[in-house]
Amino acid sequence: MNYIKNKLFIDKFSVDKIIKKFGTPSYCYSYDELKKNVLNFKKNFNKINPLICFSVKSNNNIKILNELSKFGLGADVVSKGELLAALKAKINPNKIVFSGVGKTYDEIDFAIKNKILLINTESLSEILSILKIAKKKQKRVNIGLRLNPNVDAKTIKEITTGKISNKFGLTETEVIKIINQYKKSKYLNIKCLSVHIGSQITNHVPYLKMLKALQNVIDKSKFYFEYIDVGGGMGINYNNSRQILNYKKYSDKISKFVKKNKVKIIFEPGRSIIGNTGYLLAKIIYIKDTTKIRFIIIDAGMNDLMRPALYKAYHRIIPTKKNRNKIFKLHDFVGPICETTDKFLTVKSYQKLKEGDNLVILDVGAYGKVLSSNYNLRENSKEVLIKKSKIFQIKKRQKIEDIIQ
Repeated sequence: MNYIKNKLFIDKFSVDKIIKKFGTPSYCYSYDELKKNVLNFKKNFNKINPLICFSVKSNNNIKILNELSKFGLGADVVSKGELLAALKAKINPNKIVFSGVGKTYDEIDFAIKNKILLINTESLSEILSILKIAKKKQKRVNIGLRLNPNVDAKTIKEITTGKISNKFGLTETEVIKIINQYKKSKYLNIKCLSVHIGSQITNHVPYLKMLKALQNVIDKSKFYFEYIDVGGGMGINYNNSRQILNYKKYSDKISKFVKKNKVKIIFEPGRSIIGNTGYLLAKIIYIKDTTKIRFIIIDAGMNDLMRPALYKAYHRIIPTKKNRNKIFKLHDFVGPICETTDKFLTVKSYQKLKEGDNLVILDVGAYGKVLSSNYNLRENSKEVLIKKSKIFQIKKRQKIEDIIQ
């Protein structure tokens, strides 16, 4: 993405022309950026040759998933719907892991039927449900045990998952007890020790604490796990100033861990693969000036991008046409939804804008479209993909009539 003669381009496509053809609000993804992120991730961990299972909850577009499958990626899913999407996108079932605390009987049955790599379990009750289905089917089911390591990822509290106060995973004591009880089971094959401590992590230290917690379980249980699933959570640079994860330090430490324990590592990245590939294209409907604040009201709302309202997440907003006329006044970029929290960004000054101008909200590839809704009975935005000098629509915009029906 860059400006050419003060006009914004994404992969050599004029953003204004994309908007003219596809309208607003629309999600636009860059295949080139996606490819770069995948190859970068593989390069950072090439010493250990991990199984990379893309986190489908971060972006579930079938076309995107299919492109990732062509790079050899698997999938981390948390529902039957996500599993169906991964299978439809031609992701190898033997590269799919099923996570989540609330898997239903039907979801477990479907996962077993499709012979996925493993089901990461998060409670004894869930294990008993799997055991019941496995006995009925007379099959031995591969499972993982998700450890809650009580490690604070030092990120947004709403997306921290590895503390004892979070609903996820089993304690060290519970994991060891389950191993001792079911290690010789005819129907359960404990194949993996799993962990995931949170999202948008930009410091390697929490990961080192996580590895230490995993090592404690391995040492105390004296059990051999074929796989260690270390989750994902690697952060991206949303505001051009935040610290970025030191992949080298993490990679060096995890390489030693692999060598010591002779295991295969599973990663579940989402944001670090897809986050910066996505752009939300929007148009200014109205500009409303008050004494202290200039409200820039756009046609994208919190129903299109929930992260700022849900997490107070920061996303940069840039114009498709750049000028040097700066207005030194507080600017609130807001949507049309009837909620005060329908606000994307507040800045102290911004270039001069006018009604009808186009804007781009950056880094929305992860947890953007997937968190969208029909609140206020608004249609979901369409999605387009730029690939090899072509631009494709990969998801149609809904019609109000279909939503109402």
